[in-house]
Amino acid sequence: MKVRTVKTHKITQKDTDILAVINVYLKEMPEGSVLAVTSKIVSLCEGRVIKKEGAEKKKLVEQEAEMYLPADENKHHFFLAVKRGMLAATAGIDESNASDLYVFWPRDPQGSADSIREFLQKRFSLERVGVIITDSTTRPLRWGVNGIAISHSGFLALNDYRGTPDLFGRPLKVTQVNVADGLASSAVLEMGEGSEQTPLAVIEDVPFVQFQDRNPSQEELAGLRISLEEDLYASILLRAPWKKGKA
Repeated sequence: MKVRTVKTHKITQKDTDILAVINVYLKEMPEGSVLAVTSKIVSLCEGRVIKKEGAEKKKLVEQEAEMYLPADENKHHFFLAVKRGMLAATAGIDESNASDLYVFWPRDPQGSADSIREFLQKRFSLERVGVIITDSTTRPLRWGVNGIAISHSGFLALNDYRGTPDLFGRPLKVTQVNVADGLASSAVLEMGEGSEQTPLAVIEDVPFVQFQDRNPSQEELAGLRISLEEDLYASILLRAPWKKGKA
């Protein structure tokens, strides 16, 4: 696998078309590759921002989250939320590399991924091309952030090993590999978290990716989500004092 980042100008809310940004800076896109796009530049192009001054983060989290935990539930005073079926600190609201703004997640991350994939197909005459919209997240019991795909298009997000034998012929019962998040983690590592100014990355040489010449189906998207009750960590998640958000 190869990850090649793409440097752009400093994207701000003055930019209004993510496809125009990609068209200017992405000069080639090989067949059978995946484009990673940071959620922040999609959001900036959509105007999904608000001035920090006068804004109350608690109200913003409540607005954006499906469920959230109050900031005083942890020593770092971060809101933890469920947003689009994923755990996300502060419901995806970010203030890094955004001057005096809070930046929300894109309005429709899946729609953005689908439209970017369709654009790339036509722009570079491709049959097999994928897109991921990325963000950074934390993991329990580990310092540091890693990339996550908040949406994907053009490939199967999960490689299903269930029913196939392991090295010793024992059938695997539950193993599914999250390809979308694996690609996002690699891309975000290369794109960086500071002042690198590389919000796009082309991921090539990915024989493990099963491309599809279409957007993911609703059934495939639903198959990525796990309810709190069914989650492996249900015994922890269900004990948390969740508050209902407005999203």
